Amino acid sequence: MFRQNRIILFLLAVLFFSTYPSYGQAGKSMRLKISANQRFFTDNQGNPFFWLGDTGWLLFSKLNREDAAKYLEDRRQKGYNVIQVMVLHDVAAKNVYGDSALINKIVANPVVTPGNSFSDASQYDYWDHIDYVIDVAAQKGLYMALVPVWGTNVKNGWVRQDDAKTYAKFLTDRYKNKPNIIWLNGGDIKGSDSLNTWKVLGSTIRENDPNHLITFHPFGRTTSSQWFHNEAWLDFNMYQSGHRSYDLGTSAGEHKFGPDNYKFANIDYNLEPTKPTLDGEPSYELIPYGLHDTTKPYWNANDVRRYAYWSVFAGAAGHTYGHNSVMQMHKPTDTVSSFGSKKYWYDALNDTGATQMVHMKSLMLSKPYFERVPDQSLIGSEQGEKYEYLVATRSKDYAFVYTYTGKEFEVNMGKIAGQKVKASWYNPRDGKKTVIGTFDNKGVRSFGPPWQPKEGNDWVLILENIK
Repeated sequence: MFRQNRIILFLLAVLFFSTYPSYGQAGKSMRLKISANQRFFTDNQGNPFFWLGDTGWLLFSKLNREDAAKYLEDRRQKGYNVIQVMVLHDVAAKNVYGDSALINKIVANPVVTPGNSFSDASQYDYWDHIDYVIDVAAQKGLYMALVPVWGTNVKNGWVRQDDAKTYAKFLTDRYKNKPNIIWLNGGDIKGSDSLNTWKVLGSTIRENDPNHLITFHPFGRTTSSQWFHNEAWLDFNMYQSGHRSYDLGTSAGEHKFGPDNYKFANIDYNLEPTKPTLDGEPSYELIPYGLHDTTKPYWNANDVRRYAYWSVFAGAAGHTYGHNSVMQMHKPTDTVSSFGSKKYWYDALNDTGATQMVHMKSLMLSKPYFERVPDQSLIGSEQGEKYEYLVATRSKDYAFVYTYTGKEFEVNMGKIAGQKVKASWYNPRDGKKTVIGTFDNKGVRSFGPPWQPKEGNDWVLILENIK
């Protein structure tokens, strides 16, 4: 029966690839680059690439081919373009077909079988399965941001430096010619934990793969720039603002920012040399405050929207969304769920926050992109603290101001060009834009968002130069 299922899925895969553009066609324009001003990403033609990521951490190990394709298609349809995933969750990793990744849990010794026929179980191995998923993603225009080995494995001494170098060479030899690869060194770990091993992985990946972007996925409430900003292999910074609420403390070496993820963007934005930055792991939708205590409240769609607009308006080059059940691909066959997951991954795909992230991407790409800068001088009133914080960004011809609570606020006019400006409200929940009116572009003006002020009544004020 297992072999019959493999054959059926093989035939479905043939049908799938016959209905999509060829792999070569998909790959010709997929290489990502850093923009000329070093702040953002571009595609191979120099067009803006707004990183909208999803954390599908356990995709390779927990989903079969059919479910992987369903997940990727869902994320494509919802506007996501980057999937963050672990190559090795741990050194004992096996996939859904029972294939082990490594011999004797040694990263320098991957289990590789001759051939890659899915209809022949003796040929189809752990790495062939990863190949398949990466290729399906490429067909859909999705980038796979690969974490070579999750950080705890290195911290616990299971990855020696010389083995790390051999493993990084194996990975890059296998995937450097795939068009849709991004490398995420690290994996929920402080760079100071096994610092030299992370440097070996980063430098070896860069030496063997000069064409794909590399960053470092750090521990909660830290940013890659704390350890690696000046490393030649680090193309852009990534921070993990983490899952703790304002009332939860931090550990040594972590920034005491709480949910204020825009503060990480502020740090990285002002560093030299200039490099893009983004929040690669804010609080997940439907995960408890602080992760482990399931009696605490769970972060919701309002929270994931706030994280997204705060960080992007502060200068981030994109944003990664996450859902508790999706990141762990929680499914009925699991004997336990982590962090109080209450849904199966396929039901969680359509949760509110997941469907709303595309509206931020659409807004950011609706205006000239590369000239955008963060500018808090737009705020004429108090910028606010915690959930009351207002964040602003602009170019020479437009400005955006985000409020999470929907309280009336003041704007210093004249920060963009034009004697008059058109003002509109943009709704982050549905992406609809409502024109307020035309105003003189001078002095200080108050704007009151629709509805009554409260947490989650978030809006973006749009000001546009009337030419």
